[in-house]
Amino acid sequence: MGSGTEMTGDGRPTVLVRDVVRSVVETLAPEELFLVEGLRRFDDATVVRRLSRGGGRHEPLGFGIGEVAALVTPVVWLVLDEVAQRMVATTVDRASRGATGLVRRLFRRPAPAAELQPLTREQLVEVRALLLTAGEQRGLAPDLTEEIADRVVARLALSRALEPPADPTDPTGTGQD
Repeated sequence: MGSGTEMTGDGRPTVLVRDVVRSVVETLAPEELFLVEGLRRFDDATVVRRLSRGGGRHEPLGFGIGEVAALVTPVVWLVLDEVAQRMVATTVDRASRGATGLVRRLFRRPAPAAELQPLTREQLVEVRALLLTAGEQRGLAPDLTEEIADRVVARLALSRALEPPADPTDPTGTGQD
């Protein structure tokens, strides 16, 4: 799957949530890679549902959410998915998303993987805060939570470094005439 960074049609880098999750888990919790690889078979909406819901039913992954609660994978995946969804909500109108979802369901096309566009410094600070809160809520050790937040932010900041430099002659900074 390479670096996990791809370019959009307008030349901006995007990063898939699932690739950032795998990268962070591979470094900080390699014992969870089996979970990440198992979840990667599903679309992001299914992954988020499985990682978010409470136990009670027999889980296809072989364990309930109680066992998942103290893992790195759900903390990173759920926070990054929330960030990706917020980004989509600010750039795409709800009606067009609904129509796109309907067409996708009619033709049985899977939803595209959640993408993260390059984030501003302020957005990276917000992602870090969300990760720290989620790690605390899930019962992770504070030092591990800090390391998760630092790794995710570093990974996202590096994807931003791939962004083409702004044109100094363009006063709007949009690259459009």
